[in-house]
Amino acid sequence: MAPNRWWTLTVVSVGSFMLLLDVTIVNIALPDIEEALDATLTDLQWVVAAYAVALSAVLLTAGSLADRFGRRAVFSWGMAVFTLASLLCGIAQDPLTLIAARVLQGVGGAALLATSLALLAAAYPDHRDRHVALAVWGAVSGAALAVGPLAGGVLVEAAGWRWIFLVNLPVGVLALIATALRVAESRAESAGRIDWPGFLTFGTALGALSFALLRANEEGWGSAPVVSGFVLSAVSMTAFVLVERARRDPMLPGALFRKITTTGAAIGVLAMSSTAFALLLYLTLYLQTVLGHEPLAAGLRLLPLTLSIFVASAIAARVGTVLPARWLVSAGLACVGLGLLLMGDLSASDDWTALLAGQLVTGLGVGLVNPNVVAAAMGAVEPARVGVASGLSNTCRSLGIAVGIAALGAVFADRVRDAVHDALAGTPLQERAGELGHAVSSGQMGPALAGLPPEQRGIFTEAAHSAFVDGLNSILTVAAVVAFVGALAVIPLIRSRDLSGTGPDGQPLPIAAGH
Repeated sequence: MAPNRWWTLTVVSVGSFMLLLDVTIVNIALPDIEEALDATLTDLQWVVAAYAVALSAVLLTAGSLADRFGRRAVFSWGMAVFTLASLLCGIAQDPLTLIAARVLQGVGGAALLATSLALLAAAYPDHRDRHVALAVWGAVSGAALAVGPLAGGVLVEAAGWRWIFLVNLPVGVLALIATALRVAESRAESAGRIDWPGFLTFGTALGALSFALLRANEEGWGSAPVVSGFVLSAVSMTAFVLVERARRDPMLPGALFRKITTTGAAIGVLAMSSTAFALLLYLTLYLQTVLGHEPLAAGLRLLPLTLSIFVASAIAARVGTVLPARWLVSAGLACVGLGLLLMGDLSASDDWTALLAGQLVTGLGVGLVNPNVVAAAMGAVEPARVGVASGLSNTCRSLGIAVGIAALGAVFADRVRDAVHDALAGTPLQERAGELGHAVSSGQMGPALAGLPPEQRGIFTEAAHSAFVDGLNSILTVAAVVAFVGALAVIPLIRSRDLSGTGPDGQPLPIAAGH
């Protein structure tokens, strides 16, 4: 392989590692961010969800921009934006600034993700070399998700929460220099027009939906802002569908869904990411807030989940060449549901080992789903649309995380408020149960505790921890139901006869690309 090809592989892998690491690394830092910036639970949810929403909204459009203006140019632009946004995250002095910077970081991450596979395909035209390159890229991507919690714990304890973002600066600058000097430019032979109306309507729909779900905790489901958010989301999504049908070069072609397997693969990705990945935020808060673990210790206690995903993905890539994709995806989602149920019977007196079996089974499920659902999505379309299918899969993954965090957060907050009210009945704090329940559900336990007389703090702390566990059990159960429904839905939707298994060059699609 030519040296420049290895440079391309290195730079693309570094970019993917950075953007995927930021999906999981931030979770470990949330309690420290909450304390430093006086953030509410809704703020913390937005810190995670804003990145995923921006990534989802921009991803398909970034691919179109890369086809027209050049993959290297858009990749470089994405790396620059991501690096600048990381700096802004690291120096943020309030939750709103941090959330805005996370949106910008998601925009940059979308450009990196949208161009990664296209840059590798152009650099490695030979099928055998490309297979090796995609395998390396897939392994690095899997490693990013696996080491995120641990890396976050190390950085938070050693240097503070700001360094989970600032560490991207030297890496991003070096990657930019390497891209400019060593990566060759490539673009599509015939690029269509940029679908700006589709981008605007799709982005508005996602943003409004996330806003409505996350604000429901503080404003109430029937409040004007929340209802308006749902209405705006529905109107925008309807407009997006109409726009895509009318345009000659839509960013999401309707032809993509001619085979029902595309829909099945999208449902599989959504079911996985809205449950297993979205719950990482709440599991992290449980480990640090209720069990009292420091960031590094919390990261270590999530390693069974992430390592199980990593190992199972490697095994599933081989099994996927023998067994039908629909059964592997279905079995994987069933394992996710079972694992969440195993974690969902916690009591306030349990330690972290009560999560261990559930983490291992959930990780096994995610590992089964991940490579095979992407292979199904890419194999169900004609070779010329493999890139769009890959973009749709990544969009669904980020969308599932964002919507999952928001929807599960609404369930969590309602349950916590009720549980605090029940736990404080018959105590000296009974008259303030509503106020204190809202404080716990919105992530303001610390200020509420500080405002109580010393003799009442133990009562409140016990009630708050018990309520948090009740809320976590509720969303684990809800997420398990979603995973089980997804496991049943993909069986008739992902069909073996729809899968061609070849890429744009007519060569077999390597499943390693699905990591």
